[in-house]
Amino acid sequence: MMKQAGFFDVEERLARLSGLGDQLEAFSRTVDFEVFRPDLEKALAYSDGSKGGRPPFDPVLMFKILVIQTLNNLSDERTEYLINDRLSFMRFLGLGLSDRVPDAKTVWLFRERLTQAGAIEGLFNRFDATLRNAGYLPMSGQILDATLVAAPKQRNTNAEKADLRAGRIPEDWQDKPAKLWHKDRHARWTLKFTKAKRQDDGTMPSSDLAIPFFGYKSHVSIDLKYQFIRKWKTTHAAANDGARLREGLLDKTNTASSVWADTAYRSKANEDFMEEQGFVSKVHRKKPHLKPMPRYIQRSNAGKSVIRSRVEHVFADQKSQTGLFIRTVGISRATMRIGLANIVYNMRRFLFLERLNASA
Repeated sequence: MMKQAGFFDVEERLARLSGLGDQLEAFSRTVDFEVFRPDLEKALAYSDGSKGGRPPFDPVLMFKILVIQTLNNLSDERTEYLINDRLSFMRFLGLGLSDRVPDAKTVWLFRERLTQAGAIEGLFNRFDATLRNAGYLPMSGQILDATLVAAPKQRNTNAEKADLRAGRIPEDWQDKPAKLWHKDRHARWTLKFTKAKRQDDGTMPSSDLAIPFFGYKSHVSIDLKYQFIRKWKTTHAAANDGARLREGLLDKTNTASSVWADTAYRSKANEDFMEEQGFVSKVHRKKPHLKPMPRYIQRSNAGKSVIRSRVEHVFADQKSQTGLFIRTVGISRATMRIGLANIVYNMRRFLFLERLNASA
């Protein structure tokens, strides 16, 4: 017969989790989640038509649930189950065994209200201010890049695709709300090029591989010194990378003016824009058409690559650690998902740097 778990048994188990290195406990120690409260309350008041009455759960608790969800790439149903199941999740949320846990619908509704209120940018900036106050100012210049983020594939006819590209809702969908609800009208197909790899028989394919890809694109600018994401933007997957440089992706508060980026960002418009804004372009140069690449440009690009490659670690971290993927429909929800992933990346980076400083 199993004995009833007592208070001390739970305490002992939590102490053991701490000893094993509970990442969420480190989050609780290092990140002051209360700083998000004013932004959360403002967004919830804005998105709540009914006004009055207390929200069923504390907004900071709900926001911490979104952090757990993003860290572990969980659906709403799985989130509800694991909060009930895991002591480390309960401790992070400040819940006792007898406390009520928000269900999947409550989590969905909370995230949806933040999405409708367009709250993610304010929440991101709020944590960026925390980083600056802790002494992590954007320094040494910045690196721009973009990565594709997959969304569930859509099966649309050619006529429907043409309508969507033109910004119209296909006629067949207009009187079918259920169909509209499930159709992502903002995600797009694009080709993802990957470098040709040597085959098993030792031969090299004549060209790089082009793989069809459906979803969104996450554009970021990181600072070179601390490698925090400082500016970001979400677009559909087929959007041009270079044009985003002029849409608020550059961080004017960086203490150095250098900007690194790959050839996708090299254009006369971008070079002129950077010069006007007081930035120094370290963007890769393209190979001249039908001519070999001059040696000095090759050398210059190789030097830039060493620095530029640091941004790849950000995307690798987001995809391997938190399995960045869009489960939802529409650009505003995709922006919410990518924005949360960017906040959580910055939180993890903050933890890492604070730990380095403590041991130095």
